[in-house]
Amino acid sequence: MTFENLPALLGEALTARGYTALTPVQSAVIAEDADNRDLIVSAQTGSGKTVAFGLAMAPQVLDGGLVSLAREPAALIIAPTRELALQVSRELMWLYGKAGVRIATCVGGMDASKERRNLATGPQIVVGTPGRLRDHLERGALDLSALKVAVLDEADEMLDMGFREELEDILNATPEDRRTLLFSATMPKPIVALAKRYQNDALRISTIGEDRGHGDISYQVVTVAPPDIENAVVNLLRLHEADTAILFCATRESVRHLYSKLTNRGFNAVALSGEHSQSERNQALQALRDRRARVCVATDVAARGIDLPNLSLVIHVELPRDAEGLQHRSGRTGRAGKKGTAVLVVPYQRRKRVESMLRGARIEAEWIKVPTAEDIRAKDHERLLETLLAPVEIDEDDRSLGAKLLETMSAEDVAAALVRAHRAKMPAPEEMLDDGSGERTREHHRAGFDDSVWFKLNIGRRNNADPKWILPLLCRRGGVTRNDIGAIRIAADETYVGISAAAARHFAKSVAKPGHDEDNDVAIIEAEGPPRQAARENKRKGRANEATPRHSPRPFKGGRGDDGPNDGQRPFRKGKAPSKHGVKHKTKGNRPR
Repeated sequence: MTFENLPALLGEALTARGYTALTPVQSAVIAEDADNRDLIVSAQTGSGKTVAFGLAMAPQVLDGGLVSLAREPAALIIAPTRELALQVSRELMWLYGKAGVRIATCVGGMDASKERRNLATGPQIVVGTPGRLRDHLERGALDLSALKVAVLDEADEMLDMGFREELEDILNATPEDRRTLLFSATMPKPIVALAKRYQNDALRISTIGEDRGHGDISYQVVTVAPPDIENAVVNLLRLHEADTAILFCATRESVRHLYSKLTNRGFNAVALSGEHSQSERNQALQALRDRRARVCVATDVAARGIDLPNLSLVIHVELPRDAEGLQHRSGRTGRAGKKGTAVLVVPYQRRKRVESMLRGARIEAEWIKVPTAEDIRAKDHERLLETLLAPVEIDEDDRSLGAKLLETMSAEDVAAALVRAHRAKMPAPEEMLDDGSGERTREHHRAGFDDSVWFKLNIGRRNNADPKWILPLLCRRGGVTRNDIGAIRIAADETYVGISAAAARHFAKSVAKPGHDEDNDVAIIEAEGPPRQAARENKRKGRANEATPRHSPRPFKGGRGDDGPNDGQRPFRKGKAPSKHGVKHKTKGNRPR
């Protein structure tokens, strides 16, 4: 395959890499109207942007198709993260390897003295992160006086991370007649302003479709009870059995916790977050590329610059900050024409937020039920039959051993043992509290709790209260087991729970302490008695002390009650407010503040 408008050595490198045609963004940047011009390029993640700007800067890097002999670098690529900078460096190495181009990488977390020695050898291309590049520039190790082309990759992310000052210092140290290429999946207003300042008559190129964020990614959403999130992740991994999967969490602590759970369950997993050194990150990514690990648990540090060829599944264990973060996370899969799946695991009370995020990103997602153990066993059955029935070459030793087995076991027993051996390699699926459909049972009752001590929770049906996730919450907060919990009665705005008399005192002391994470705003207090008796007692007290507003526990932030300040027990409806008796009545004007 020959590539027109490209130096012969680059064309050979593309052919050796398996390229039969260029992607749309790669073709656009080497078109005649883009020749030697400043460029502003918007292209979706996974569209080949790195190779695109590698091709675009070829006229400045190669002199007549040959490597430049100048001691100062001809091209500078600036990337927001270490991972992305290293990924760019690897891509350019194979692209320019046949041309003999030398590439130096300068990123935080690496040996700065070694980087300075590499810069002293006269590389034609320098790739780095803003902070480390400015450090070398200030120390005199990096000379940009003869620079011919500067590339800002993921420029929007660099500004979001607070690198504006570093970028300006670096660009101000370059000649005014250099080319400046801006590459990013998005192009917000701050980037446009940066382009106006440092570019001349830039050509705008966009290959992002208007109808969807990423055409090669299938988006799915599963809703779960909050205590079921980790179980849902296990079942999603088991259902898909992807060659490589990335699980995104919001914090380093979440990464540590989920990584520990998955490795204990038998998954071959690695962790990736800001607390890991560059060496540890490199080892984790290499384990994924070598297939020694199949699951990567990561923070958003892996949302950009991570390119794993066999990555087919992304699971958003904790939701991204916004639609842009969703697309960058999900864009780790579905790259270079391959198909991928992105799954959002959504607690019940976060559903509206996710719907809004998907609309903002113009993404059509399929809302599905969380995979159950039965679903996974059925899928395992299909995969097992496919594997065992696939044609394989059998040598004489295998046949001899098979014959010996048949002398002592029936064919059915041999086949069953083979199936058992295959299944033993797979982590067992988790039993879910519910199927994620949001179907709710109004009351959960167990016999033998006639002497129960009743407690009240400040959540009810309006907050999506459900016995299937209230039960583990009570066990966790109260330090009791399921055997200590009797009836669970859910009303519109509150829930009553019967605790066995033997465990009631310990339960009361435990729930008096503040909760954690999603439980923090669920208040649990001892009730006046069974639900009906407590209601009558509250009504009597209200008549006896009309001037005193009724005390109520803090509001639960999840579900439909997360609408702002209220009386701590139920969300206000428009045009209604609580009276001093605790009874809702119509009012004029806005809701109280």
